[in-house]
Amino acid sequence: MSNKSLRYLCFFIGVLINSFGVALITKAALGTSPISSVPYVLSLRFAPTLGGFTFVMNLLFIAAQIALLRRNFQPVQLLQIVVNIVFSWFIDVSMNLLGWFNPQGLPVQLAALALGCAVLGFGISIEVAPDVLRVPGEGLVGALSTVTGVRFGSVKVAFDVTLVAIALALSFVFFRGLNGLGLGTVVSALIVGRFVNLFNSRLPLIARIASLAKTPSAAQMPEQQMPSGQQAG
Repeated sequence: MSNKSLRYLCFFIGVLINSFGVALITKAALGTSPISSVPYVLSLRFAPTLGGFTFVMNLLFIAAQIALLRRNFQPVQLLQIVVNIVFSWFIDVSMNLLGWFNPQGLPVQLAALALGCAVLGFGISIEVAPDVLRVPGEGLVGALSTVTGVRFGSVKVAFDVTLVAIALALSFVFFRGLNGLGLGTVVSALIVGRFVNLFNSRLPLIARIASLAKTPSAAQMPEQQMPSGQQAG
C-alpha cells in the first residue's frame, strides 16, 4: 500500500472511531457533544436520525467553506462529502449497535460518558495525524479562522458555543425545556481535547501515523536518494 493510501486509510479509521465515540457519548444520556448537539435535538423532534441530520448539517458546513474561501478552497477538500457520508452513516450504525446499552444511575452514566469522550479523543488523534483532510466542522472553523484572522482555537470555542446555543434554543422551542443537552455536553467540550493531547503525547501509534505525512513517496524522492535499481530511466 502506498504512503498516501495508508494515510487516507488511517484518516477514515479515525472518522469511524469518532462516529462510535459520538454514539457512546449520546447513549450516556447526559447530553451529546457540542458538534452533535443541533442534529441530536432535531432528531428527538423529527423523523430523520441523528446521522441523517448530521449529514445535512455537514453539507451546510462544506457549502459555507466554499462560500468563505472561494478560489482558495482546495478541490481536494470536496472529499469532505465522502467523509460526511461515512461519518453520518456510521453514527447511525453505532447507535444501532449500542441499542442494548442504556446505562442507569449517574455513576454508570458518567463512566459511559468518560469512555465515550476517550474514544472520541482517540479517533480525533488518528484522524488528524495523517494530515490529509478535515472533517466538515473543523474545515469550517479553519475557513472562518482564515477569513477573520482569528486563531483556530479561539474560533473553535466560539463555534462550539454557537452550536450549543442554537441547540438550546431549539430544545426550548420544541420541548419547553432541556432535551438532548446537559452535563455531558459541557463535560465532552472540556475533556475531549485533553484526551487528544494525552493520546498524541503518549501513544507511539499516533506518532507513527503522523510520520507518514513527513515521509516522501518514491515519486517525490530526488534521484540520488532513490534506492539502487529504482532510478528513473
